[in-house]
Amino acid sequence: MYGPLPSSSDFLHRYKFGQQLEGKHRRKLRRKFTSPVAMFSENPVVSDVIATALSGGIALSLLRLWEETAKRGLFDQKLNRKLVHVSVGLAFMLCWPMFSSGRQGAVMAALVPAVNIIKMLLLGLGIWKDDATVKSMSRFGDHRELLKGPLYYASTITLAGAIYWRTSPIAIAAICNLCAGDGIADIVGRRFGKHKLPYNRNKSIVGSIAMATAGFLASIGYMHYFSSFGYVQESPEMVLGFFMVSVAAALVESHPLSTGIDDNLTVPLASVLVGSFVL
Repeated sequence: MYGPLPSSSDFLHRYKFGQQLEGKHRRKLRRKFTSPVAMFSENPVVSDVIATALSGGIALSLLRLWEETAKRGLFDQKLNRKLVHVSVGLAFMLCWPMFSSGRQGAVMAALVPAVNIIKMLLLGLGIWKDDATVKSMSRFGDHRELLKGPLYYASTITLAGAIYWRTSPIAIAAICNLCAGDGIADIVGRRFGKHKLPYNRNKSIVGSIAMATAGFLASIGYMHYFSSFGYVQESPEMVLGFFMVSVAAALVESHPLSTGIDDNLTVPLASVLVGSFVL
């Protein structure tokens, strides 16, 4: 009445066929989201050139915005500097899906902050004069300051993109703890940091907590963002790893030795080191 029951081989054949369809569907989705600029050109080189131009334009627009606010004195100079610190790296990382997969995309993406390395060197050495940029990125308006924090900042983002790229949670952790973590720590610490750390009177308890929290939340946000493109796979283990990295980065940032060297150097180094073990 109902016909013969399907054999186990039929079930296996149907299962494999379903898996093949699902795999094709996933590959189509991944191709769809891997490089949004592919709509302009099927040539990956041309596509990456367009992505580089767009990313560079976005980064330049943000820098011009903060240069203008510094010039007009809309924010305190220290706050303006930290707004640059928080926004530029995170905004640039949002552009990573525009690039092609593999080494070519990573190198092309790294060219954007690499140009900023050259700019920091020229400004810091006094070869190029740009008072607006110096004012927006320095503590005291001294162009030589750009040879430290801002140079380390640009170098971190360049190396994170070129070496680890968007498929590595280590790149996410390094940039998020540098940009969101260290930037928010300074903003919150200056405003609410009445209670200082017993081992470093220049750092506050609330600032360190804010750093760990901001770095962790930003890492989770970018994990979810890159996961939506299929670059990383979200997991509770990765979330725990991000938490451990952010706490470690906050502890390193709070140490007097880190203050003496430069947070823009010690924080990403700590993030990469700890992330290599837990991510």
